[in-house]
Amino acid sequence: MSAATPTPVQLNPLGGESYRLTLPNTANAPKFARDFLTSLLRVSRHPGLVDDARLCVTELVTNAHRHTRTPLIRVHVAVNRKRVTVAVTDDGGTVGTALGTTLRPVPAATPEQEHGRGLALVESLALAWGTGSGGERHPGRTVVWFTLGRPEATA
Repeated sequence: MSAATPTPVQLNPLGGESYRLTLPNTANAPKFARDFLTSLLRVSRHPGLVDDARLCVTELVTNAHRHTRTPLIRVHVAVNRKRVTVAVTDDGGTVGTALGTTLRPVPAATPEQEHGRGLALVESLALAWGTGSGGERHPGRTVVWFTLGRPEATA
């Protein structure tokens, strides 16, 4: 019998602490992600970031739930004294491609629309945000992340 080899966890490049939550892809996933992030931010003395963080994580987890066939949605939170970075990862698999169809492009959102403004909202609230992939280790995964906190002082 061989010993289990632990999987190395990527260090938080900003220092601080890292937390992970893995959720089933259900309609309740955004609520669980919001509650998880709220608890972390209150304990880590970032209560001023709670409202923006809740809004942003809700948007990203909701997008993963609505627009992919991923079985699991992963939320990774890195917290330090000045900032919090949240990454939401899904396994890809766009809903519209499941049966050989393709999704139609979504027209640009207008202020009157109920849907389609989420990432613009994330962009307006975050110090930075972006997208990436799971790389060689997890091909097909999509990562969307945002950072909230105090802006760096400029000299």
